[in-house]
Amino acid sequence: MSKLWGARFDKKSHPLADKFTFSIAYDYRLAKYDCIGSIAHAQMLGKQGIIPKADAAKIIAGLKKILAQVEAGKFKYDPTAEDIHSDIQTRLKAAIGKPADKLHTARSRNDQVVLDVKLYCLDHALHLIDAVQGLQQNIVHFAKTNRDVIIPAYTHLQGAQVVLLAHHMLAYVEMLERDKGRIKDCFMRTNVMPLGSCALSGTSLKTDRAYLTKLLGFAETAANSMDVVSDRDFIVELISTCSIIAMHLSRVSEDLILWASKEFDFIDIDSSFCTGSSIMPHKKNPDVLELMRGTSAKIFGNLTEILVLLKGLPLTYNRDLQLDKPVLFDTVETTQDMLVVLAELFVNLKVKHASLASRINEEGFFCVDAMDYLIKKGVSYRDAHDILGNMVKKCLDKDKKISSLTLGELKAFSPYFNEDVKKLFNPKMSVNIKTSLGSTNPNLVNKQLTKWEVSLRGV
Repeated sequence: MSKLWGARFDKKSHPLADKFTFSIAYDYRLAKYDCIGSIAHAQMLGKQGIIPKADAAKIIAGLKKILAQVEAGKFKYDPTAEDIHSDIQTRLKAAIGKPADKLHTARSRNDQVVLDVKLYCLDHALHLIDAVQGLQQNIVHFAKTNRDVIIPAYTHLQGAQVVLLAHHMLAYVEMLERDKGRIKDCFMRTNVMPLGSCALSGTSLKTDRAYLTKLLGFAETAANSMDVVSDRDFIVELISTCSIIAMHLSRVSEDLILWASKEFDFIDIDSSFCTGSSIMPHKKNPDVLELMRGTSAKIFGNLTEILVLLKGLPLTYNRDLQLDKPVLFDTVETTQDMLVVLAELFVNLKVKHASLASRINEEGFFCVDAMDYLIKKGVSYRDAHDILGNMVKKCLDKDKKISSLTLGELKAFSPYFNEDVKKLFNPKMSVNIKTSLGSTNPNLVNKQLTKWEVSLRGV
């Protein structure tokens, strides 16, 4: 059993205490980052003459061998070790002998741990950005493939107006772009090097923290040793960002779940992303999307957990902070999985053209277009709204088409109506006449599709 402490104690820790306090079962994920941080630390110790250069060289060589095992997937952590830091230290000593005892000079597990976790967050933030972008690319491709498809759009889950399916898809792309921005913001605030702060007050040894910052690729060096060893804001921010991503993925999933139902019948989800029923052989259930929607709740719970964990802690380090890692790892890895799964689902998502075509001719969808027709003729918004409301009450509520009214019947509602108003009660006309920037107009949507294709290629 490897520990980095113990000389002060007159008896071994109780097995129950070990079981309760050891973190190796989850912080093994930090093995790569622990090696990277320790290699840089050893380089600095040797350069500064704090330890002999020959010892630093042996430490670095030993750590590089361990790192190679980690990166090759051959590293098996010791489940009896207290944590991954102790495990690697023990392995290093077994490999190179006494020089390994000098590695921990001028650092504490306090700054070592926060360094490892920051390196994990920085690395996985980049993976998350890639995963978000991959989902965006697949959505844009799906939108472009179906660029001429018109669908009903809803407010209050009631039919409102018609829009291009591509316009609806690009709303998701915009959501995800904001998510990428939040990840980048989080990356920036995480990118501060903590190593050399030691337990909380720094060290009297002649370390070179600026050199460590350069070696490890951080943007800047932490200015306050007390703050940086106890700071977990960057974890809260990353989990918060993942929570917003999960919320967006849940909303996309909900749309697709509804659209795949027989009541909507807009899309067909590929069978490879559906499941069946144990009793009803006809069922094709969107379980993957339902679990996507449900999994978001777990991520929201993780955000609450980390906030409650931190809210009462005095400066500086407290062992409670060990529990920041399970929620971090679960959140980041689950969010990345969700992004990849949803991106793949969009690859074979099919539009049910005939069903959609039958759903977009409901004339209520075009009432706002008829209102705009009257407004362009000088009728006030309020009067135009009342006129169309009266037409809906007397026609649409009685299953009579407004487009079937005679000119005389139209003028009975408003003298400003002419026969040309009837052409507005058409889905293609409805999307084509929209001209405002950001609207569902096909030309504007096509420009957006092109813009996103170029942007997401990184051109």
